[in-house]
Amino acid sequence: MLSGKELILATRKFAHENRLLSWYYTLSTIVILIALMLGTHYNVNLLAKIICSILAGLVIVRLFVIYHDQQHGAILNKSILAEIIFTLFGIFILAPPSIWKRSHDFHHKHNSKMPVSEVGAFPTLTVEKFSELSHGQRMAYLASRHPITILFGYLSIFMYSLTIYSFRNSPRKHIDCGIAILLHFSLGFAIAYFLGWQAFLLTFFIPYFIACGLGALLFYIQHNFPGVTFKVRNQWTYEDAALESSSYLIMNPFMQWFTANIGYHHIHHINAKIPFYRLPEAMKAIPELQQAKITTFNFKDLHTSLNLKLYDPISHRMLTLTEFHSSGF
Repeated sequence: MLSGKELILATRKFAHENRLLSWYYTLSTIVILIALMLGTHYNVNLLAKIICSILAGLVIVRLFVIYHDQQHGAILNKSILAEIIFTLFGIFILAPPSIWKRSHDFHHKHNSKMPVSEVGAFPTLTVEKFSELSHGQRMAYLASRHPITILFGYLSIFMYSLTIYSFRNSPRKHIDCGIAILLHFSLGFAIAYFLGWQAFLLTFFIPYFIACGLGALLFYIQHNFPGVTFKVRNQWTYEDAALESSSYLIMNPFMQWFTANIGYHHIHHINAKIPFYRLPEAMKAIPELQQAKITTFNFKDLHTSLNLKLYDPISHRMLTLTEFHSSGF
């Protein structure tokens, strides 16, 4: 059985892209997104416009995962054209490279490491730390993990946390966040003013709402699920964080395409240089990667994951608020 560095080394042969395939997936996804965006406005049938709007939101998720791979250097590395395309997309989706790459790289290096940092992750407190907080601090913490916060990820996470907050705190370091905010509001206003409120909702608001909300949900449930473990720094290892604290999210082929295989999240955390289209291949070839902790999109699993609030280092598991209160803290 492969473990530790041996397991990481075994994945290296999959960390090589097919350059033409990377460009094909990138450009075809962009073309599909543009076609759907045009369909939200130029379709004569309202139902067709709504369908295009919903699908556009889902395709944005796919393009975001491809952008995420490019930022990791898994695809189209050192391509000036790709850098321009994805920088523009990062600004478009309110996750500019200056903040996205820094926070996401930090997440990979510190995933499930206690004490848990809020950088690049949903904040997670231990029961002991939570019990020391004031009532107001508890409410703020619980609000940051609330399903409504995740549902409205467009406003709470992408618009505020990633762009507005970053630019406000360090405008010189995150100038692209300032540009993203300016362009986003300008684009939204222009669509509403020149094309009307229906176009604003279908071409702008709904695609952003779906893409950012689904993106936030994906990130949450892949690191907050029954069986997830957190370890203190001197016990933490990169491979354990990948296999024990990142899930394999099982999806139907339809959603697997829209999410560009991000469900193979445990493999992505083992080796972020593996292109998204090679993740299934790596899992099929390496038996150890098939022993993953599984999550799904079914209502029961979503409800369970969203109810997990605190980590108990004694029992090594996440607790609900009900379990916390009944534990005597």
